[in-house]
Amino acid sequence: MHTVSSGAVIGVAALHLYFLVLEMFFWTKPLGRRTFGLTAEFAQASKTLAANQGLYNGFLAAGLGWGVYAGPTDGYALKLFFLSCVIAAGIFGAATANRKILWVQSVPGAIALALVCASK
Repeated sequence: MHTVSSGAVIGVAALHLYFLVLEMFFWTKPLGRRTFGLTAEFAQASKTLAANQGLYNGFLAAGLGWGVYAGPTDGYALKLFFLSCVIAAGIFGAATANRKILWVQSVPGAIALALVCASK
């Protein structure tokens, strides 16, 4: 079960690395604008905010990776904390920006959290 839960945590971390890349490097490019439904003008005006948001996603990915690296015992609390942050950020994003964020961010985080708890 530990292998399955670690795989899920790594999957959530990979999602957040993808978000980092989209928000920090592709926000004003066609891929980023298409992904987030942005006009070129809005993307240009908000690129600094998006880069900051991307950096935070990178911190979430780093924390999840740290939890997996630390192992099933030492990393348990780290995984619980960072997955809870992922879920909370997704809920906030869904409430304030776009409901799709709930499905893209919070649901994978909640599944990974359930698997981590079940593997204890």
